[in-house]
Amino acid sequence: MQTELETTVGLHSHPPHTDHQLRRVGPLDRAALHLGLALVRWGRRPIKGERSERLAFNSEIHEARREMERARAAHQAYNVMRMR
Repeated sequence: MQTELETTVGLHSHPPHTDHQLRRVGPLDRAALHLGLALVRWGRRPIKGERSERLAFNSEIHEARREMERARAAHQAYNVMRMR
């Protein structure tokens, strides 16, 4: 048994909702939108600091990681000794 249904092509039977008036976007709203987008773009710009500052920051991070690893190893050694 084969049933073929044909879909109707055309307009919908219901009209669009028009219970409220649409407001046009004014020049002040448009300017505020452009300002907001510009601020978002400006906030996401890449940070370009001096190379020496970035290298100093990297060495601080490296030193902090070494200290963290040392503290973790000491803590693990303490726990192993405590369990024996």
